[in-house]
Amino acid sequence: MPTPLLICDDSSFARKQIAHALPEDWDVELSFAGNGMEALEAISAGRGDVVFLDLNMPVMDGYQVLEAVRERDLPAMAIVVSGDIQPEAERRVKALGALEFIRKPLEQNSVADVLHRFGIHSTSVNTLRHDALAVDPLDALREVINIAIGQAADVLARLLNTFVVMPAATVNMLEASELRMALQQIGRDGNVAGVCQGFVGPGIAGEAFMMINEPGDVARLMHYDCGHDAVAEIELLMDTANVMIGACLKRIAEQLGIKLSQGHPMLLGEHGKIEDPGTMQDACWPRSLATEVRISIENENVHCDLLILFTESSLSALEALSAYLAD
Repeated sequence: MPTPLLICDDSSFARKQIAHALPEDWDVELSFAGNGMEALEAISAGRGDVVFLDLNMPVMDGYQVLEAVRERDLPAMAIVVSGDIQPEAERRVKALGALEFIRKPLEQNSVADVLHRFGIHSTSVNTLRHDALAVDPLDALREVINIAIGQAADVLARLLNTFVVMPAATVNMLEASELRMALQQIGRDGNVAGVCQGFVGPGIAGEAFMMINEPGDVARLMHYDCGHDAVAEIELLMDTANVMIGACLKRIAEQLGIKLSQGHPMLLGEHGKIEDPGTMQDACWPRSLATEVRISIENENVHCDLLILFTESSLSALEALSAYLAD
């Protein structure tokens, strides 16, 4: 009898990756969900005896799904597959009943190893065609960036010795005016300072932005005494941004199989003022592919807005690389 198996992830690319990683001889009845609410409905309907579950999703995240499964005593064995690689994230999901935590991007045989270790995999004939799952190349790119942002969030969590809340990132094509409005909105949000750093690769160019509200609180969490020294506070911000942006861009490059060169970081603004980045003015970007996520520090009034922007001329190269990954 086939095993009802559910793959829940808001990325079609991630869903296909997990389906492709399933043992070919495993007899399963496969279902998919794009968010936690859909997953909970499928589990309640008996379509998720085994669930591969993402954490950072819209509508309902993976933590909420695990809590609901436990509260309702639903018969689901959950295996979390996430780009949020903080050790605390793994500890929390296992405390909520998850069997195991698998880090994205998936390593070869990681899914099969977990299934074998927990005695879940049963051998039979599997007629599932993994290649039939459709994937939008830009969705594959979104997943690549989400995994990279997870790396940056882990760096911040370790720097501050705390837990970082990382929602799913948004991906949109933005006009130059829309981008400036977004930056201005962030700049109105309290005491904000930001850094931008350009990057280039084969057929690719872009800017990475990191904006932190209450940079003084970041210094406090790091047990770094800046006192009233604004220069020391800015130096700490620049160092933090350089490490986080560097970790994010490195993971993007690794997944796409390319090299990205980074420019020097530039200070955007401080104390509530986000200035127009000069590099973007010089480049004169009419439109850009923008990925944005707000990372927040648990139990603190501190958050970090991370934006990864690609020029419109980069899209053809990005789509080609993403299509290769999706295949």
